[in-house]
Amino acid sequence: MSASLRITEIFYSLQGEARSIGLPTVFVRLTGCPLRCVYCDTEYAFHGGERRSIDDILAQVASYAPRHICVTGGEPLAQPECLTLLRALCDAGYEVSLETSGAMPVAEVDSRVSKVLDLKTPGSGEQHRNLLDNIEHLCANDQVKFVLCDRADYDWARFQVDQYRLHERAGEVLFSPSFEQLPARQLADWIIEDNLPVRFQLQLHKLLWQDAPGH
Repeated sequence: MSASLRITEIFYSLQGEARSIGLPTVFVRLTGCPLRCVYCDTEYAFHGGERRSIDDILAQVASYAPRHICVTGGEPLAQPECLTLLRALCDAGYEVSLETSGAMPVAEVDSRVSKVLDLKTPGSGEQHRNLLDNIEHLCANDQVKFVLCDRADYDWARFQVDQYRLHERAGEVLFSPSFEQLPARQLADWIIEDNLPVRFQLQLHKLLWQDAPGH
């Protein structure tokens, strides 16, 4: 019997952030998350969803004939069978990324997957959930993301980058402004002023489809 997962939605759109921004991507959104970040824009994925077999998930993904797959949530690693799904997607030949909060262990994630590790800042309200042991499992195929709410978050994230040499451990370090809390121009100016080894990013999907669910 095939393993199964609780799924909120599967849809085809453009990747809105991280290294593959702008590329057509199938998103597999798993249900459930143990965190409650103040800026969360996917609260609808906390509960509900539909129990689906991995074979069924793979069949729907294949129907889009995609190249890139993003497994997201919620917090996808809160469901143990997420590891099985990630491995199956890689075996099928897709370029696979995983968006994870960093609150769940990533040591067992398939090495072919690009982990996008979202370290939670003080402004998120969930800094205490960061599992810092995950940093040891980062490699050049992975990415570290900070969503910043204010100057205090920026200073905290800058310290983490320096303390853990994140720009040397991971392929990308991404600084993103919380959409409704920190002006994008302000963050861009800080990064330039401090000459940080990070990539500024905006969430493309919010610029294109701010009022349209399912993107």
